Amino acid sequence: MAFLELKDIHKSYFLGKEEFPVLNGIDLQLDRGEFVSILGESGGGKSTLMNIIGGLDRKFTGQVTIDGHQLDHTKEKQLDNYRRGTIGYIYQSYNLISHLNIVENVLVSLDMTTLRGGQRKERAIALLKKVGLGDHLKKRPNQLSGGQKQRVAIARALASDPEIIIADEPTGALDSRNTAEVLKLLDQIAAEGKLVITVTHSQEVANYGTRIVHLTDGQIDGDTRLKPAYPVPQEDLSQFKAKPLSSGASYHNAFKHLTFNFWRNSLIMLGTAIGLFAVLLFSGLGNGVNAFIQDQINSMVNPNSITVFKNPTGKKMSSAELQQSMQQFASDPSKLLITDSQVDRLRDLKHVDKVEPGYQFSTYTLSYNKKNSNGSGIQTWTKAFADDTVKTGHAPGNNEIVINKNQAIALTSAKTYKQLQGKKIQLTAQWINTKNQPIQISGTLKVVGFSDNAQTLPAATNYHTMRDLLEKKNGVTKANYVSVNVTEPTYVKQVAKKIQGFKDNDKYVYGAVTVGDILDTINQYVQIASIVLSAIAGISLLVSALMIIVTMFMSVSERTKEIGILRALGQRKKDIRRLFTAESILIGLFSAALALIFAYGFSTLLNHLLYSIVKFNMVQITVANIITIVIIALVISFIAALLPARRASRLNPIDALSAD
Repeated sequence: MAFLELKDIHKSYFLGKEEFPVLNGIDLQLDRGEFVSILGESGGGKSTLMNIIGGLDRKFTGQVTIDGHQLDHTKEKQLDNYRRGTIGYIYQSYNLISHLNIVENVLVSLDMTTLRGGQRKERAIALLKKVGLGDHLKKRPNQLSGGQKQRVAIARALASDPEIIIADEPTGALDSRNTAEVLKLLDQIAAEGKLVITVTHSQEVANYGTRIVHLTDGQIDGDTRLKPAYPVPQEDLSQFKAKPLSSGASYHNAFKHLTFNFWRNSLIMLGTAIGLFAVLLFSGLGNGVNAFIQDQINSMVNPNSITVFKNPTGKKMSSAELQQSMQQFASDPSKLLITDSQVDRLRDLKHVDKVEPGYQFSTYTLSYNKKNSNGSGIQTWTKAFADDTVKTGHAPGNNEIVINKNQAIALTSAKTYKQLQGKKIQLTAQWINTKNQPIQISGTLKVVGFSDNAQTLPAATNYHTMRDLLEKKNGVTKANYVSVNVTEPTYVKQVAKKIQGFKDNDKYVYGAVTVGDILDTINQYVQIASIVLSAIAGISLLVSALMIIVTMFMSVSERTKEIGILRALGQRKKDIRRLFTAESILIGLFSAALALIFAYGFSTLLNHLLYSIVKFNMVQITVANIITIVIIALVISFIAALLPARRASRLNPIDALSAD
C-alpha cells in the first residue's frame, strides 16, 4: 500500500455561478523515499494539488489516504494535526517571518513538538548548520540572500521531522548555483526516507528527482520513473512527536512581535497608561481623603463609643433618619428623655464596659466680665470624647467646664484667652421642669480647659455638675442621651444593632449613632466624587481601547502572510486568536506597569507638597487599587483584541499565504 494515495480528486473554482474545473480526476500513489516532481505549465493545477495534499484546501471531492488512514477534509482539527505532524512546507517565496531571526523561524515549527525548550533550540541550530547556515544564526531573513533564505525554509520544513516535504517551486527565485544546492538538499531528505514532492514548471528541476508526474489541464498525462526510490528505514527513529501549540509559546511569540514593533506599541501603552494612571490617582486620592477624615474624627471622638438617643417615633430608623427625627422633636424635649431603667438596660449588654447618661442642651450662654458668648450643643463629658479633645487643660470635674477656643476669645481676646483658664464664668441654659414647662438653669463654673473645634466640643461639664444645676431649679433630671463605650472596635456595629433592636410594647426604644455611621456617610460622598472623577478618566481608557483595536487590525493586515505560514505549519485557529489576544494583553500589562510607576511617582510628589499643610498623606494607593487597575487593563486589552483576533483566525490559509 502506498504511503500517500489520491483517488478521483476533483476541484473547481466558481466565479458567480460559472464553474472553472482545475483538477479532473487525479489518481496518484506516492511512497516515502521518493523525490517526486509534479511538472506542468502554469494554471495546470499543480499548486491546487499541492494544497490538497498539504491539508490546506478542504473544498474538493475525492479521497486522500495517508499510511492507510483516510483524511476527512471536513474536520479542521484533523487537518491541523496532519499539517503539524506529517507535512513540511518549502515555498518559492521562502515565507519566513520577518521579525524573527532564522533560529526563531525554525523554532516556530519546533514549538509544536514534545521537545523541551533547550532541546528545541539545539535541534534548530543543528538543522541550520546542516543546511550550511551555522555562521548566520543571529541574522533576520532580510539580512540573507535568496539561497540562504531557502535553506532556512528547508530547515524549518524538517524541524518537526515530518513524513512529507512539499516544495512549491523551491528554486524559482534562485540562481543556478543555489538551485543545485537546494535540489541536492531535497535529494538528501528523500534519501533519509521522506516523501519529497516538488511542484515545478522546470524540466531541469524535475529531472533531478526519482520520478516525474506530469500535469496538464488538471489531469495526469505522464508518470515517469527516473530512478528507484530510496530505501525507507524500518524503524521510526524520531525521539519526539508533534503536539498542539502551548499557551506559553503563544505568549512568547507575541512578546517577540511586541518588542519588534516596540516604538509603535509604546505610544499605545503610554496612552493606555495615562488613562489607568488617572483612575488609579483618583482612587488613591479618595482613599486618602477618607483616611484623613477618619483620622480627624477619631482624633476627636472615641471610635468605640455609641451615642444612644430615645427613639421618639417607636419605628425602626437609620442613623440619618434618627437625627432628622430628633430635630423635629427639639421643641418638645420631653419626647427625648431616657429613664433610669432604660439606662440600666444598656448596662447589661455584652461587650459594653461603660454606660454614661448625659445631657445635651441646644442653646446656652457663657458670661464673663460683662461679656457674653452664645453657643449651641453644650453637653456632659463622657468617654465618647477622645483623650486629646481638650488641647489646653483637662477634662471637667465637679463644678468645672471646658469651652472652645472661639468662646474664650469672645469672652476675653485672642491674645489673652488662655488667661481665662482657672477663672469662673457664668453658664445659662434652657431646659424643662417636671411639668414640662421651660425653665432657665444657671451656675458658676470654673474653666479648666479649651478645645480647638467648636463643632466637636462646643462646651462641656460633667454629669454630676449638670444634674446639680437641674435639681436646684426643679428641672427634669432624666438624661436625654447615653454614651455607651464598647470594649473593642470590632463589636461597635454589633452592639449598636442590638441597641436599635430593643423594643417595648412592639415599639423600638432606642436610636444609636456611631462614628462609623458618620464616616460611612462622608465616605459615601467621597466615593461618589471618586467614581465621577474616575469615570471622566475612564474616557481616556475608551480611547485607548479603540487605539488597541486599530493597532490589532493593522497588525492582522501586516501579518496576513505570517498567519498563513503559521496555519500551514499546523497552528489551530485558537492559536492564531491567542497570538493576537496575547499581544494585546501584554500591551495591557505593560500599560498597567507604566501607570503604577506614574501613580507612585506623582502621589509621592503630591503627598510631599501637601504634607506640610495637612500633615497627612492625601494619596493612598492600596493593593486593591493596584489589582483593580491590572484587571481593568487586562479586560480592556482582551476585549479590544477579540474582533481583530477573530478576523485573523478566520483567514483562509491559502489566501493568507498569497498575500503581499
